[in-house]
Amino acid sequence: MFKSVNAKIDFPALEQEMLSLWVDQDIMAEYLYRNEKSEKRFSFIDGPITANNPMGVHHAWGRSYKDLFQRFKTMQGYKQRYQNGFDGQGLWIEVEVEKELGFKSKRDIEAFGIGKFVELCKERVLKFSDIITKQSIRLAHWAHWNNSYHTMSDENNYTIWLFLKKCHDEGWLYEGRDVMPWCPRCGTGLSQHEIVTEGYKDIVHPGLYVKFPLIELPNRSKSEEDESQLESLLIWTTTPWTLSSNVAAAVNPDKTDLCPKANGEILYLMKERLTVLNGDYDVLEEIRGKDLIGLRYKGPFDELPIQKEVEHKVIPSEEVNESEGTGVVHTAPGAGQEDFTLGQEFDLTAIAPLDEYGDFVEGFDWLTGMNVYDVNEHIYNSLKQKGIFYKLEEYSHRYPVCWRCDSELVFRLVDEWFISMNRLRHQIADITRKIRWIPAFGMERELDWLRNMSDWMISKKRYWGLALPIYKCQCGWFDVIGSEGELQERSIKGWNDYVGHSPHRPWIDVVKIRCEKCGEPVSRIKDVGTPWLDAGIVPFSTINYRGDKNAWKEWFPADWISESFPGQFRNWFYSLLTMSTVMEGTEPFRTVFSYALMKDENGEEMHKSKGNAIWFEDAADVMGVDAMRWLYARHNPAANLNFGYGAADEVRRRFIIPLWNVYSFFVTYANIDNYDPSTTGPAMETRSELDQWIISELNNLVTQMTAALENYEPDRATRMAEDFVGYLSNWYVRRSRRRFWKSGVINSDADVDTDKLSAYSTLYECLIKLTSLLAPIMPFVTESMYQNLSMPLADSSKSVHLTSYPLPDKSLVDENLSTATRLAMRLSSMGRAARSKAGLKVRQPLQKVIIKLDTASENSLLDHISSQIRDELNVKDIVSISDEFEVLDFQILPNMSLIGPKYGKNSADVKSLIEDADPRAIYNHIANGKDLEMGPYKVESSELNVIRSSRDGFSVVSDGGYIVAISTVIDRTLALEGKARELVHRVQNMRRSADFNIEDRITLYYEGNSDLDEMIGSFGNYIMQETLSEIVLKGGPPPGSYIETVDIDGSEITIGVLKV
Repeated sequence: MFKSVNAKIDFPALEQEMLSLWVDQDIMAEYLYRNEKSEKRFSFIDGPITANNPMGVHHAWGRSYKDLFQRFKTMQGYKQRYQNGFDGQGLWIEVEVEKELGFKSKRDIEAFGIGKFVELCKERVLKFSDIITKQSIRLAHWAHWNNSYHTMSDENNYTIWLFLKKCHDEGWLYEGRDVMPWCPRCGTGLSQHEIVTEGYKDIVHPGLYVKFPLIELPNRSKSEEDESQLESLLIWTTTPWTLSSNVAAAVNPDKTDLCPKANGEILYLMKERLTVLNGDYDVLEEIRGKDLIGLRYKGPFDELPIQKEVEHKVIPSEEVNESEGTGVVHTAPGAGQEDFTLGQEFDLTAIAPLDEYGDFVEGFDWLTGMNVYDVNEHIYNSLKQKGIFYKLEEYSHRYPVCWRCDSELVFRLVDEWFISMNRLRHQIADITRKIRWIPAFGMERELDWLRNMSDWMISKKRYWGLALPIYKCQCGWFDVIGSEGELQERSIKGWNDYVGHSPHRPWIDVVKIRCEKCGEPVSRIKDVGTPWLDAGIVPFSTINYRGDKNAWKEWFPADWISESFPGQFRNWFYSLLTMSTVMEGTEPFRTVFSYALMKDENGEEMHKSKGNAIWFEDAADVMGVDAMRWLYARHNPAANLNFGYGAADEVRRRFIIPLWNVYSFFVTYANIDNYDPSTTGPAMETRSELDQWIISELNNLVTQMTAALENYEPDRATRMAEDFVGYLSNWYVRRSRRRFWKSGVINSDADVDTDKLSAYSTLYECLIKLTSLLAPIMPFVTESMYQNLSMPLADSSKSVHLTSYPLPDKSLVDENLSTATRLAMRLSSMGRAARSKAGLKVRQPLQKVIIKLDTASENSLLDHISSQIRDELNVKDIVSISDEFEVLDFQILPNMSLIGPKYGKNSADVKSLIEDADPRAIYNHIANGKDLEMGPYKVESSELNVIRSSRDGFSVVSDGGYIVAISTVIDRTLALEGKARELVHRVQNMRRSADFNIEDRITLYYEGNSDLDEMIGSFGNYIMQETLSEIVLKGGPPPGSYIETVDIDGSEITIGVLKV
């Protein structure tokens, strides 16, 4: 006996039961070690999740993919490393710890103590790694949770040291001065990777127009007579604070500049930008941009001490265009990336105005000490006092912000450490081309990034993170330490104080080495590394690259990795590729499977502030994890996923509940008939065609799902499974119900009802195999089903997750049978649509269905499937036709919107010719793709409107080349039979309402008009068989009966049912 199954299952509650089962029977441990002796290997490297907050539903999407494919490979017998990763170093963690402590800037950290602060960062990582571990187990993500790797580990950090040593040995590591995006709140620079990935927001900034008075005029010096006539360059900026560091103005030498006079002053700006001027103006002169080059002008803040020796002049730049501003570009090489590049080209002074906190430094007079976020109004007032303020407007644009604290970035001239990509980018590109990218466009995205990216900035002016092992002497010499052993060997001070600590600030900073150039003691630079160094090294650090190279080779390169693609092309994928190229000159992974972004159900970004965020625990407790995992897996990974409770409900409604209902149906009747799955089922060739068909489809499913998962196509695999469960529920079980309902023995040595036993054996085989097929995607429901279905079997596994992935039996695949049955399903679906169109229930028998097939070869199948179609559509006869005109009327109308313009005054003639022609002849002509010769006119098929309608007495549905028409004429006998079927339906509902058991026999009572007597007389045996009635009696039901009064086709009938 099987345990009874509740058809109205609480799936989240079921999942809790399975979680307890797995713990009680230690099933996860058995799963993790089951293939330890296998010769087959599947290597997966986990992209570490940031251990900084609880896991979200978007994280669950990615982690369910990882678990899915590891489960699949485990069931196929592959030995694996089930190692999860936690990313725990960097600004992500620091910012959250600062919030907890109420810190506002880096100054607070240093006052608090770097060591104490770093310890709190470590504690936060451990806290949230524990939380995420528990959440992942709830997701049924199975791994060696007591062996997760941490990017903050000593081994991870020391392995990065080795990487940086190799970069240094190759001459790729250097300290460079550049203008970098900088967060004053966090006090650190941000790399191009971080900005491009997730660092822009729509922000409204001031669009400030300022006049730069010319000291020299085009082709002449300014005379005394000119002094009364102000002539100025008109510039525009969205960052007023940078005007303090202006040293030049750039123009395009090949563009036309105008010299308009407006309100008594002469301004110079690009011809295409005249619309920015206030009021009316007169253009005095047109000149080329090259005529302005070299002219000197008065700077907007010449009074500042820092500007004392600066000569402001106009320089050329072909990058200047008419897209915004004035076409004369304010240039401050110390406060803008493009400006800095231009400044190097023309040897311009780079004035750096800000310190690491965004405060103006010494040399800026009244600005010194003011913060960059607070100076705009002061800047405006100063410009107005000087008479060079022109106008101010609002300007909305995409501007970089700090991805952690959301502060607007500034651009600051700083010294940072870089890895040169001049040679490396080409080597990495060659390796990138060896990898399989899913989706395929991933390769080109990665290559495009490599082509266009700058050198890799690896340093951060922070505290918690990789301590860059770079030792730089004041004499200019620097070196990179490649291991803890090398550091011990070269240390001249502090090693004993360092021993016992992790390689982090402040402990690593006590160790000093000797300068090989001047002999002086040298300290480590204070910078820490970018977190993408931490994540990129894991194919080496987590597999003991430094300790056992042979063991490392067993698992490298990884067969498969997976992360979300929008940012990882520039971050994790890039860092993996770069570090593997440097370390070993080969690809770190063979296949990368990536997926897009998660949105809410309306396609909007999920945010707590918007109220549309869904927490993982809420989703798991309401939707159920299986619904989430199925929803994730069936989605096209290349497209954004609109996630929400409605989407999960749809998954349950369309797939999980139909599967559960089939399972519940099987268990209910199997227990009634004492079906024993250990009983050998009838030979397949002796089973019904319906049985053979569903077993053929099952083995096809095994083949196709296996191929899809081996090709990393979970969306294709899930949709195949959905199709099969649809076949199983809507065709096999529905068409087999009477085989389960009927009386007959299935567990005796003699007088066995072979057909009934075949039905049980077939459905059991489908269900038990489905549990293993679907287990990698939907681990909870399949486990629950497997535990019950396998219970009577002595040799069953403890868990579905300890079974092997099914193999197909190709001898049981019958493609011809599948083709025929699928044709029957298609035609039946069209027939039901035709019934619905005519308002005729399937319970109402009809005389005939008329069918036109798409191909001649299908006609040979019609006789074979005719009984199925008659049964499905409740018709007496099937008629095959080749001419759709037998059931359809055609009207051909001219499309005058096309004919009128084409034929002009002759269009009336063309219209008459079309309307007078034989519609059938025209239709057959254009159906073959030919144009019409209508007298002297040639009419194209697109110039005709074809209107098709059902002929009287028929309801017609067409789909492609198929046509199905039902006869809508109902005679007296058909009407009575329809009422009999409706009565059966009502009685079956009453049995359920009366809480009768499925097998209970009844007495049926009825009261009604003479039509009811005639119906009972004609179809009484059918009614008794379908309702399990021992007898049907006319008259009022006795006490104890369950009674209802119902309306059947306008006739009021009283029905009573009484259990025998």
